[in-house]
Amino acid sequence: MQLRHLIFILGDQLWLGNPALADFDPAQDRVVMIEALGESSQVAWSHKARTALFLSAMRHFSAQLQAQGYPVTYLNLGDDPATPDLLARLDAVVAQLAPQSVHACEPGEYRLQQGLLARGVHLHADTHFICPLADFDRWAAGYKSSLRMEFFYRQMRAKHGILMANAKDPEGGQWNYDADNRSAYPKTGPGTIAPPASFAPDAMTRAVFADVQALLPNNPGSLDSFGWAVTREQALAALNTFVQQRLVKFGDYQDAMWTRTPWGWHSIISTSLNLHLLDPREVIAAAETAYRAGQATLASAEGFIRQILGWREFIRGVYWRDMPTMASANHYQHARDLPAWFWTGKTHMACMKDAIDQTLEHGYAHHIQRLMVTGQFALLAQIAPQQVEHWYLSVYVDAVEWAELPNVAGMALHADGGRFTSKPYIASGQYIKRQSNYCGSCRYKPDVRTGPQACPVSALYWRHLDDHAASLSANPRTALMAKSIERLSLDERAAIRAHSDAVLANLDGL
Repeated sequence: MQLRHLIFILGDQLWLGNPALADFDPAQDRVVMIEALGESSQVAWSHKARTALFLSAMRHFSAQLQAQGYPVTYLNLGDDPATPDLLARLDAVVAQLAPQSVHACEPGEYRLQQGLLARGVHLHADTHFICPLADFDRWAAGYKSSLRMEFFYRQMRAKHGILMANAKDPEGGQWNYDADNRSAYPKTGPGTIAPPASFAPDAMTRAVFADVQALLPNNPGSLDSFGWAVTREQALAALNTFVQQRLVKFGDYQDAMWTRTPWGWHSIISTSLNLHLLDPREVIAAAETAYRAGQATLASAEGFIRQILGWREFIRGVYWRDMPTMASANHYQHARDLPAWFWTGKTHMACMKDAIDQTLEHGYAHHIQRLMVTGQFALLAQIAPQQVEHWYLSVYVDAVEWAELPNVAGMALHADGGRFTSKPYIASGQYIKRQSNYCGSCRYKPDVRTGPQACPVSALYWRHLDDHAASLSANPRTALMAKSIERLSLDERAAIRAHSDAVLANLDGL
C-alpha cells in the first residue's frame, strides 16, 4: 500500500500537539525527522551545546513517538555526510518512500518555509503560538509605520483575560511594571540565588555529545556544563523550579548583571519554549497562579508574562511580516567585521569578556547582556549587522531565527531603523557600571571618553552621538542624548572622534 502522508517534524516542533500530526494514521502515515550537518555548519557555525540540545531533544521525541505507535524514519547526524543539507536529505527520503503528500507544521525560519513550499509540502499553522499570524497581521495593519509591542500586549492581555481585574482593567491598575524591574544587585553582590533546574545527560544525550565532538570538532563552545531540558518532563520540572523558587526575585533583578553569575533569577526556559516542549499558555498560567497565591509580586509576574505573551508573540509576528527584507536591513550602513574575540572571549573589556565567556561555556546570556553588552557594543562599533546576527544565531542554545533575527536586527542593532522600537538602545559604559560589577575589575574606566583608560563603550557611544546628532535630536526619546553631545566644545568633540577612530581601527585589540 502506498504511503499516504509523510509528516516532516523539525527540531523545534517537538510536541504531540503538532498540527501536522492531527490526522495521523499509523497504518498509512509515517513521521520523518532529520538531523543535518548543514544546520550546524553551513547555515550557522553552531555552538556545540546548541546543536546537542536540538539533537538530543529530537532523539528523545522520536523515541516518545515510537513508544506511542508512530512509525518514524529518523536520519542521524552521521548518516550520509555527503548530503549535509536538510532539505536535500528530505528530498531523498521522499524519493525513497514516495508518499502521496508531505505535511509539516510551518517552520520558524523563512529559508525553510520557502524551501518546503517550493517542494509542495503542505504547511499547517503553528498552533503552539497564542496569536495566529493572520490575527497579528490584522492588528499590525492598523499601524502605518512603526509597530509597538505595548499596544499589542495590552490587547492580548484583555483578549485572553490574563492578569486582568475585570474585562477591561489590568490587575493592579496598570499594564506595565517595567519601571520596577530595573534594579541592580546590591553592592555586596547578588547573595544566594536559587539555582535553575539542571538535568544530568542520559545515555541518549551522551551519544549526541559523541556525535557532535566527532563530526563538528571545530564548532565553538563547550558541552562540559550541559544540563538543559531535552524532554517534556524535564521542561515541566524546569518551569516548576522557576515559578516556585526564582520568579519571586525575577522582577527586581531581570536587568542586573554580575561577574560569573550567568543565570541570575531568570527563568532559563526559553529553550523549552522554542523547542515547543512547553506551551506558552501553561507557562503564563503558572506565573499568574503563583502571583494570585501570593508566591510572587505583581511586578515579577507581569514582567515575566510580558516577555511571553507580549514580546515573544509580538516578535514572531514582526519576523514574518518583515521577512525577507529584515535579514538584509542595515539602517546605519555599518560594514566592519566582527572582532575575533567574539568567538574566544579574549578581550580586556570586562563586561564583554564575562558575557562572551559564559556564552561559550553555557550557550546562554540573559536579555540585558545580549542587548546592552554584546549587542550595544556591536552597534556602537559599526559592525555589519549580518555578521552580528549570524553570531547570535550560532552561539545561543535558544536561538531560532524567528526570535533571534528581529531581536538582534531590530532591538540590539537598530538595523531596521526603528521598525518596532522607538529608539536605538545605546548607553555609555556608565550604564553597565550601574547595572553590574564589571567595571570594578576592568582596565578601562566607564567615565573616561578619551585616552588610554577610556572605556571603548563610552568612547564609541559619544562617537555615535556625534555622528547621529541630527536624527537623535528629532526623536523625543533621544533628544537629551543629542543635547549632551552638543554641550561639548568643538575641541572635545574632535578629541572624541580622534580617539574613537583609533578604537574602531583596533577592534580586535580591545
